[in-house]
Amino acid sequence: MSAGSLRYMEQLLVKGMSREMQTREMTQDTSWRVMVPGVALSALMAFAVFGVPAALAGEEEMVSVADVVRDPADVPPPIGSRGPGYVKVELEAKELVGQLDDGTTYRFWTYNGTVPGPLIRARVGDTVEVRLANAEDSWAAHSIDLHAVNGPFGGARATDVDPGQARSFKFKALSPGLYIYHCGTPMVAHHISSGLYGLILIEPEGGLPEVDREFYVVQGEVYTTGEKGDGGMQEADLEKMLDEQPEYVTFNGTVGSLTTKKPMHATAGETVRIFFGVAGPNMTSAFHVIGEMFDKVYTLGSATAVDPEIQTITVPPGGAAFVDFKIDVPGTYVLVDHALSRLERGAAGLIIADGEDDPEIFSTIPAETN
Repeated sequence: MSAGSLRYMEQLLVKGMSREMQTREMTQDTSWRVMVPGVALSALMAFAVFGVPAALAGEEEMVSVADVVRDPADVPPPIGSRGPGYVKVELEAKELVGQLDDGTTYRFWTYNGTVPGPLIRARVGDTVEVRLANAEDSWAAHSIDLHAVNGPFGGARATDVDPGQARSFKFKALSPGLYIYHCGTPMVAHHISSGLYGLILIEPEGGLPEVDREFYVVQGEVYTTGEKGDGGMQEADLEKMLDEQPEYVTFNGTVGSLTTKKPMHATAGETVRIFFGVAGPNMTSAFHVIGEMFDKVYTLGSATAVDPEIQTITVPPGGAAFVDFKIDVPGTYVLVDHALSRLERGAAGLIIADGEDDPEIFSTIPAETN
């Protein structure tokens, strides 16, 4: 086992166990297994008996760097006026080395290879079947807890799955709104901070009001052993996570995700909707778009409670909201958490709007000369 892998296991066993974070989980076949943060003890025993999997082999092994950023424009089409139906959702927990920052990589834990996972879209009254597979080369067991579920653990126990396995469950969508989903396997905060989160939208009967463009953004935190900017392959630091001291605060997974990598695009005169969530695991966000007022705020993710003309919204960890606004003039609009020190840690996004100027709404005045 590589030195890096040993340090990773040491964090899980020593730091996790010393804080009494180990949890007993019972599977559906009633057999018990003991969990330390994010790793089944039986898997550690298997390492001793059968050797270390290739995914944990020497640090000299060449590892490809994946693009883990979810495109904010990758949004399923609106539900519209259709009646209740049966919706199938296929997810795979995949652990990938991705670029966290310039010169910095990190082992992300993802749904379907991106952070956040896909936006799931259904309507109230739908029956939703969720199948979660866990890739064979994963280091840990994973699961999914959807806040839209009325049922035990939001589906997390029903989908707690070891590497190379898959499990399913189904639920009835009873309440319209925008909800977080995330991994529910201990240590839950570790799985979330590593990237296992996303949003599920349950539309009301008749659908949502039409807009010209929809975008999907989720804020998260990354806790690394090195400081921001140190570079190299960074490991998760559980002590920083438990102390709520992230090195990175991101939109859609990485620094530069929605600025240099995948900014959003619109045209002046269009209406825009942003589905926004906060995975946390620890920090509340003050979500704001510099240069815009939210014409409508679907408060706390409700699909029916709408507040008009709001400048900044508060979204807690494990919460969501969506906002509608019209872009009146062309330019660059910056998405931030208005706890603005987090901008320096990576929480930024851009909407780049083209189109014709409207000087009655906004125009520059030539600089004065002496």
